[in-house]
Amino acid sequence: MIGVRAADPKPAPRTEVIFSEPEKFSDAADGQRGSEYGRDAILDELRQHIVRKANSYVAEGQHLTVTITEVDLAGEVEPWRSPQAHDVRIIKDIYSPRIDLSYKLVDAKGAVVKEGKRELRDLTYTMNLHTTDRSDRRLYEKELLDNWLRTEFAPAKK
Repeated sequence: MIGVRAADPKPAPRTEVIFSEPEKFSDAADGQRGSEYGRDAILDELRQHIVRKANSYVAEGQHLTVTITEVDLAGEVEPWRSPQAHDVRIIKDIYSPRIDLSYKLVDAKGAVVKEGKRELRDLTYTMNLHTTDRSDRRLYEKELLDNWLRTEFAPAKK
């Protein structure tokens, strides 16, 4: 008889992302302000991005909880342009990306290592060199989050 080995339990994720009252976010959808069109997919994409990127900063045994309280995507849907452009996001300097969040990093024993609140902004987002995929529709928001993770959690240089 061949023994059946139980599958290794999946390790607990090091990062958890919570969206607090996403229906109240300023602009987190692919429609005009107040629209829910595509909001869940956009927020899920941002969640996956944070989890993937945070893994390189959060040590094994630690747990990072990020609670996002506001999202205002880069650009703006300008429905007055034409009926055919009802879900086209126009990128202009005046429509900068904005994400507000709080975070808590705890160690394996549950002791708080670091916590805080941040208001992420990039008022010069259209002038920056973009190192990631320029065809990514969430390029500006992901770079905003990447910069925050790198600044907040990168090990200190010796």
